[in-house]
Amino acid sequence: MPASQRAGEGGSRRGGYLIGLIGSGIGSSLSPALHEREADRLGVRYLYRLLDIDDLALPAAAIGDLLSAARLAGYDGVNVTHPGKQLVLDHLDELSPETADLGAANTVVFTGGRAIGHNTDWSGFARAVGRGLPDASLDAVVLLGAGGAGSAVAHAVLTLGAGHVRIFDLDARRGAALVEALRARFGADRVSGGRLSDGGAELAAALRSADGLVHATPTGMAAHPGLPVPVDLLRPRLWVADVVYRPLDTELVTAARERGCRVLDGGRMAVFQAADSFRLFTGIDPDEEAMMRHFDALVGAAGAGKRDAHARR
Repeated sequence: MPASQRAGEGGSRRGGYLIGLIGSGIGSSLSPALHEREADRLGVRYLYRLLDIDDLALPAAAIGDLLSAARLAGYDGVNVTHPGKQLVLDHLDELSPETADLGAANTVVFTGGRAIGHNTDWSGFARAVGRGLPDASLDAVVLLGAGGAGSAVAHAVLTLGAGHVRIFDLDARRGAALVEALRARFGADRVSGGRLSDGGAELAAALRSADGLVHATPTGMAAHPGLPVPVDLLRPRLWVADVVYRPLDTELVTAARERGCRVLDGGRMAVFQAADSFRLFTGIDPDEEAMMRHFDALVGAAGAGKRDAHARR
């Protein structure tokens, strides 16, 4: 059956899809509009709603309750973002092979009475690198962040052929666990861990000899402003990739451009992971180029809105 004629379990019953996003501080997310615009273009009924644990005054540990509520309410699936990508695993009935390997899920499909976890972050990031940094050297890569996003992008760059990935995380135990998991899949000589407890000396040394830096922590998000590394560690020969896309021009992205680095912002990853999630939810192949145009228009509209609000002050 052609992809355009396939339908997800929930959507096939109702002739439409009800999707959600679970996370913290997600009020500015572009995911609802990005998914709904592509569905409208395809002539598909599709509602995408936010389930913000901050607005609901819930702790991160309540993600299981939110997942159960979404299933009971008839949702066809949900996306999951910070801080729930690892917490959600204990509440799923089944994991795709990649999700089991990564230990993080950003997409949950409700089908046949079961909640099935998937990860589209890693595939989205891999394709973003292919589009945005097609000839970048991957001999030595430094990764900041060992959470759900960090696990996904580490898997992606190693799958793309990275020679060695050095992982730094404020939670030393979490960082060590990710290093061991990746070594088991990709080989002990391709992954190592670094300390951030020495005042940043080890990170600085790693960046001096690295080809690229991947940033996969919440730092730089609208709710978590700031720079994850000192500006003087950003050298022109270093490429820099950020998974944060709200704002698109994070402080890291802006500083890296000013220092002459090749930069990959979080926009392409956001689009490609959304396209993969849309496909999982509906069984329909979206037009990724159209989704990129949707994203560009949404970012432009959001920027114009901020400028207008500032002018009215």
